[in-house]
Amino acid sequence: MRFVDTHAHVDGEEFAEDREAVIARAREAGCAAIFVPAIDLPSSRAILTLCRQYSGFLYPMVGLHPEEVRADYREVLAEIRTLLPNTPHPTPLTQQPTPILAIGEVGLDYYWSREFENQQLEAFEMQVQWSVETRLPLMIHCRKAQNEMVHILKRYARELPGGVFHCFTGNEKEAAELLQFDRFVLGVGGVLTFKKSHLPEVLPAAVPIDRIVLETDSPYMAPVPFRGQRNEPAYVAQVLQRMAESYGVSTQEMAEQTTRNVERVFDVKI
Repeated sequence: MRFVDTHAHVDGEEFAEDREAVIARAREAGCAAIFVPAIDLPSSRAILTLCRQYSGFLYPMVGLHPEEVRADYREVLAEIRTLLPNTPHPTPLTQQPTPILAIGEVGLDYYWSREFENQQLEAFEMQVQWSVETRLPLMIHCRKAQNEMVHILKRYARELPGGVFHCFTGNEKEAAELLQFDRFVLGVGGVLTFKKSHLPEVLPAAVPIDRIVLETDSPYMAPVPFRGQRNEPAYVAQVLQRMAESYGVSTQEMAEQTTRNVERVFDVKI
């Protein structure tokens, strides 16, 4: 059985001492690929280097996370943009030495502060435009800002190649609002396994099985029975198990379906 962790920050300092062992455990657990999102310019560059070391298993994204948006965001974005192709690449991703898989992690986050609200809006829209230009999908982070995010995406809905709404924890109404963007899927991680989570009921009721992908968001939000510990990509197996139970299918079927979903959205063969 093979599956994909579509969102893991394995470049982080939390993995500095045992990164190789973490990646080995992911392989042993059945993980066929790990997608690594950036949060700023230094991480975008570092992730490209890291993914070269694990070519064909780690796949990089580049982008500016909303919580990292500051007054100098335009200058930062200009530097990140130089890492991306100017036009869609004619060679399939899997045949490129270190393919940039997506633009991410990008989005809006007003949970802690609205100090840079307008800057976040502009930074997000600029990166949405990059997606249209490059045909690279988006990895979208959104917290306490779904209305604003949807408003921006609607302007580009016909042109966008697709992407993932990362860390979905919402209700049926919120799921329906996101699924109106028909080339996007919902990323679901460890919250699915939490005792008080409503996702085991919401997902099969509101989200078709071909509109969902697995993720861990390592090192954050470890699933049960590892809750409270450092999360890692091997634990996506726990998310897979709970998701299969929720949809009433085998883990093998869920692994195969979510992998097909990944290949469709990211235009990559796992």
